[in-house]
Amino acid sequence: MTWSLVTYRGGGSGDGTAVGLREADGTVRALPHYAGRTLLDLLEDWPAAAKELRTIEVSRLPLAGQVRLDAPIRFPRKVVCAGANYFAHLAEMKVDRPDPVGAPYFFLKPPSTAVIGPDDPIVLPDRPGRRIDWEAELGVVIGRQARDLDEADVADHIAGYTIVNDVSARDRLSRPDAVAPPFGFDWTSAKGEDTFCPTGPGVTPAWFVDDPQDLRIRLTVNGIVKQDSSTDDMMNSAFAVVAAASRIMTLEPGDIVATGSPAGVGAPRGEFLQPGDEVVIEIDGLGTLRNPVADGAVESPRRIA
Repeated sequence: MTWSLVTYRGGGSGDGTAVGLREADGTVRALPHYAGRTLLDLLEDWPAAAKELRTIEVSRLPLAGQVRLDAPIRFPRKVVCAGANYFAHLAEMKVDRPDPVGAPYFFLKPPSTAVIGPDDPIVLPDRPGRRIDWEAELGVVIGRQARDLDEADVADHIAGYTIVNDVSARDRLSRPDAVAPPFGFDWTSAKGEDTFCPTGPGVTPAWFVDDPQDLRIRLTVNGIVKQDSSTDDMMNSAFAVVAAASRIMTLEPGDIVATGSPAGVGAPRGEFLQPGDEVVIEIDGLGTLRNPVADGAVESPRRIA
């Protein structure tokens, strides 16, 4: 990773947030040229911003000092998630390998309440029988409005990539109290709870990612490896996922499209997140996303003004 775009607090940014540039070693530098603008502002005019950023001289930018990273995009208009998009993940869930591979399956996460940033706590809901799982994912950040795209045209609409944790309530996916059996799966309840979409640490511009289908993706819980795979195991490529999503809805600058999770989730092994855990996700070239886990009985979700 040469650098990524981040949203940070501190370092002379006053009481609010600022857009910065994060180097591979974690150093955050200010971007005075974009003072007063959010990362979403940059993404809304991404062709112009990208032209400027491609020529930026990182070494000459002033240090931002001690900072705290927020979710890089505060807040995306949409978080569109593809489900069941890795062959090995289907296998661990006891699902036969599809032949041929079908179109992606999608669900949404609430952008203003589910999205959190690096070091923000994943807050476990205060209810008995909760079974909260992790899912490391490659997130595609949209940089140009997109509708009814062909897969070959997707690259022109991508600003960059980020890490997403599709935190999932396995205890909420199936509803015994559904009005009728055909309505027994509740993806909104399973995926949409507060803090259930950690993102970050930044948005790595697309020109730094040579091949989104050749990225190692790794997740640990308390230092123990749970997921260790590659995006080359995707059933539908990242570009195919974005193209399919654009045939359902208009994708707007700053939207995040999560592309599915590889094998290694907790549900097949009966392992779920507990208060005091730490979840760490690494994807080649995108940095590290780290989040503690807190108990909703004692801690409320972090709100970002």
